[in-house]
Amino acid sequence: MTGKRVTFSNTWLAALLIAPQLLLVFTFFYWPAGEALYWSFTLEPPFGGENQWVGWQNFKTVFEDPLYWNSVRISVIFALSSTALAMGIALILATFVDRQLPGYQAYRFMYFWPYAVAAPAVGLAFRFIFAPDAGFVSALNQWYPGIWNPARDGFDAVVLITLANAWSMVAYNFIFFLAGLQSIPRSLNEAAAMDGSGVLRRMADIQFPLLAPTFFFLVVINLTDSFVNSFGIVDITTAGGPARATDLMVYKIYSDGFKGKDYSLAAAQSLVLMLLVISLTFIQFRYVERRVHYT
Repeated sequence: MTGKRVTFSNTWLAALLIAPQLLLVFTFFYWPAGEALYWSFTLEPPFGGENQWVGWQNFKTVFEDPLYWNSVRISVIFALSSTALAMGIALILATFVDRQLPGYQAYRFMYFWPYAVAAPAVGLAFRFIFAPDAGFVSALNQWYPGIWNPARDGFDAVVLITLANAWSMVAYNFIFFLAGLQSIPRSLNEAAAMDGSGVLRRMADIQFPLLAPTFFFLVVINLTDSFVNSFGIVDITTAGGPARATDLMVYKIYSDGFKGKDYSLAAAQSLVLMLLVISLTFIQFRYVERRVHYT
């Protein structure tokens, strides 16, 4: 028995349905990206006027700036540490909920709440919670004066924004890890338990290998989010300081463009950031995905 192929003959209705989405994508992505591409090869006057074509001069200035390479280094460290921390905590929480420990239904609901909090609100909360003179860590400074001060110590500031960004992504990762764990047939775990495998052994030999596609997906999403969506947290908590210790690539674009009024230099940096994210995603799909086995 052969089934009929369903076709959609009303092309005008299809075009009408997808027009709003295409308009949004063009307005908020392709148009700004095109403007950034044009500005990166020209000299954009900060207070109006005609653009002057300068070719690759903006990119040359960017790559010759040691402060920019410092921003790249900090961004990579921040993205890797934040991704590892967020995914690690989310995996632990999802494993506990999947085992249906007492109260797991309430935990499953509460763990998703942090993802609904906006990044500036997360940054503001962590700024007060980890304040060296009023937060809960202020007791450490009473015992060991000066051990924690993100306003003066660059390492403490990086730790602060890493914790804040990881906390905001734990809920997102938790949902996917829990869905992946619950999609694994219970019969596999039950058979392994009957053979004498302990909880940790079943996790290492059965559950975690079957979560490889979920791991791969979340690594891509978390790294991308760390590079492009961390502005709100950095701006509220540290504002790029102290001494540019948390001057991430996305925040440097804002500083040079809106504070320094150098729109062309900021446009060139935004293109470099976009190409970096695209390259990381391509590398992950080209090489990392080969090690992922879909079942």
